Amino acid sequence: MADISRYPIFRHLRTDPTTYVHHLHSGEVTHAGAGLAFWFRPQSAALAEIPLDDREQSLLFHARTGDFQDVTIQATVNYRVVDPALAATRIDFSISPESGRWNATPLETLGDLLTELAQQPALELIAGMPMAEALAHGIRPVRDRVAGTLAGDRRLAERGLAVTDVRVVAIRADAELERALQTRTREEVQQEADRATYARRALAVERERAIAENELKNQIELARREEELVTQRGQNERKRATEKAAADRIGAQADADQRRLAAEATAATTRLVGAAEAEAQQANLAAYAEVDHATLVALALRDLADNLPQIGSLTVTPDLLTPVLARLGQGPATGADRS
Repeated sequence: MADISRYPIFRHLRTDPTTYVHHLHSGEVTHAGAGLAFWFRPQSAALAEIPLDDREQSLLFHARTGDFQDVTIQATVNYRVVDPALAATRIDFSISPESGRWNATPLETLGDLLTELAQQPALELIAGMPMAEALAHGIRPVRDRVAGTLAGDRRLAERGLAVTDVRVVAIRADAELERALQTRTREEVQQEADRATYARRALAVERERAIAENELKNQIELARREEELVTQRGQNERKRATEKAAADRIGAQADADQRRLAAEATAATTRLVGAAEAEAQQANLAAYAEVDHATLVALALRDLADNLPQIGSLTVTPDLLTPVLARLGQGPATGADRS
């Protein structure tokens, strides 16, 4: 909106760079341009203010599809004034010289015009499409059709307007119809979710079975290894017992051989000693054979005395000594006597 300062006779107008001002004085153009500032007399001035910035017009209208279903189209059209001087002659952009406000509603007029121009191609396109296709794939065709139509529309060019962008936000059906259409998708999604759940459960069961089988295999393997361990232990015990018996047998055999050798040595020693004693005895006997009887008796008595226990007292009677003395008095016996 133009900024108008009031003074007693004159007025001062100042505008923004995005606002075009058209000033007529007595039917002639006095000032025309964007971002102007000038003095004027309100009694003789005719002012028009045309915005040069991009404007946005929201569209919301109903259409009927090829299968006779109502849909709602929501779109947005961006436009701008490219020829403000021409627009000022076709649309009422006049402003009050006192307040600077528009005398009419030019933007609403432009919005109605754009809505009418955009509806026609959109309605024609939707009328040839079934509802499911319009809801699923209709946004881009509608946008292209509306943009192409508005870009080449003669009525916009005659008013100095140009459409810079067209966006179709949504194409929607009645709420109940949308829910009905969503039912199939929801059922498919639910079925897919159920299949995923069943697959997950089946996978879980399969994994549990695999785990159980693995545990069973481990138990079987442990039992087999335990059996092998018991068998090996038995074999080791038998082998140990066999080796111990063999070692004991070898030890007993060695002991027996040792005792046999000792016995043989002892026997040999005994034989040698006996033989030596026999030879000594024989030599003694041979020596004794040449000794007389009295001498042998004396020797016998000596040996007897050596081997008798200790005698405290001994009584010798004449009866005992008489034969002995008689024999000693006779002298040594001859060979004939000994015989």
